[in-house]
Amino acid sequence: MKTTLISFLLLCTIFSTTVSAQNSRYAELHGRTFNIGFGLGGYSNYYGHIGQTLPVMNFNYEFDVVRNFTLAPFLTLISYSDNNYRTLVLPVGVKGTLYLDNLLRAGSNWDFYAAGSLGFSIVRTTWDANYYGDRTYYKGLNPLYLDFHLGTEYHFSNHFGVFLDLSTGFSTIGLAIR
Repeated sequence: MKTTLISFLLLCTIFSTTVSAQNSRYAELHGRTFNIGFGLGGYSNYYGHIGQTLPVMNFNYEFDVVRNFTLAPFLTLISYSDNNYRTLVLPVGVKGTLYLDNLLRAGSNWDFYAAGSLGFSIVRTTWDANYYGDRTYYKGLNPLYLDFHLGTEYHFSNHFGVFLDLSTGFSTIGLAIR
């Protein structure tokens, strides 16, 4: 009986050491990460009119909240110009990310996630002086920013990786720097 108890305690110690090593590895890979993404996206106004597909730059900084979940304040830059006007749209908010690495049994170099972003958009449109068309069209952009994401990241090292973020608004590829 004594041998069985000692063997059981030894196995529990080995198992808990292995699990904590894996947990610390995953915790290190998610938070404290600066992400820079480049991609394409679109927008619509209150009337449902779809605008152009536009180039996008996204910046965010992730920090750990709990195991496999991070929050990342973000800023996205979208700019469009035509012969008559220039529009700058700046979505600002927070992205919550749930990492699915353990569930998918991903290798140590991979992260897979589902996420949601919530924020608001700051819109600035300037019109040329000689334009006499509808100047209220771009003022109808919805200020609420809501976006859903699925993505993956590949880690080249503990300090550098690349990611692909597919979303309902602005899909990006980019660099992750720890």
